[in-house]
Amino acid sequence: MQTLRVLLLALPLIALTGGAALADCTVKYKAKQDNPLKLQAGQTTLPEAACGSKEAAAAALAPILAQQGWTLLAITAILPG
Repeated sequence: MQTLRVLLLALPLIALTGGAALADCTVKYKAKQDNPLKLQAGQTTLPEAACGSKEAAAAALAPILAQQGWTLLAITAILPG
């Protein structure tokens, strides 16, 4: 009975810790398309591994934008998810 009580008390803590492990971030960026020139200010969610710096975010986001015909110009902000 005591073990069950401890387990039930620990479940919310386990859930919170599990959520922190999935700490994605929101990245704000500027991108462009040529011919005709189009500029875009957007935001997207990236995985935690890309959230440590603007360089890491750019390395993760640039290929995604390129597949859609956009060139990444700058990462303007990284916001915790």
